[in-house]
Amino acid sequence: MQPPTLSQETFLDLKTMDAMGNVARQFGVYWPNFIAQVVLFVIVYFVLRKYAFGPVVAMLEERRRRIEEGQINAERIKKQLAEAQAKYEEILARANAESQRLIEEVRLSGERLSEQKRQQAMAEAEQIISKARESIVQERERTMLELKRDFGRLVVETTTKVTKKVLTPEDQQRINEEAVRDLAA
Repeated sequence: MQPPTLSQETFLDLKTMDAMGNVARQFGVYWPNFIAQVVLFVIVYFVLRKYAFGPVVAMLEERRRRIEEGQINAERIKKQLAEAQAKYEEILARANAESQRLIEEVRLSGERLSEQKRQQAMAEAEQIISKARESIVQERERTMLELKRDFGRLVVETTTKVTKKVLTPEDQQRINEEAVRDLAA
């Protein structure tokens, strides 16, 4: 009987497998251990993915969302502060324009009247300017008080939302005082 002959292709396949086996042996690869390590790695990966990666990613996403909310609230506070400043400047400009108008009227009427009437008109103009200035000061103080109160309230709300902590009245008072101090500076 003749020994079976190997075809050229089969011979090349066996030679290739033998070469791969030599390479694996040369690098110290022991296939049963290698396959077991791959299986263990896959199991550990899926366990970590289910129980560790998911909660960590969820926590990081929640933290990112809270930071974004804080930034949005800060922008809203800046916008409200800018609006209040613009309103204050508008009131001040109107009061200045009104006082200038009144001064001009007093000046014109003073020229037409005698010296005595002119002196009387100037005194009235001074009173009106003084009242206008007092009114401006009162309006400014009222606006600033309202702004400080709103700013303090917004700071407390923002702090409460960002820290997820219920603030005590002492904490709220301290935060309000710090915010007013920072606003005054």
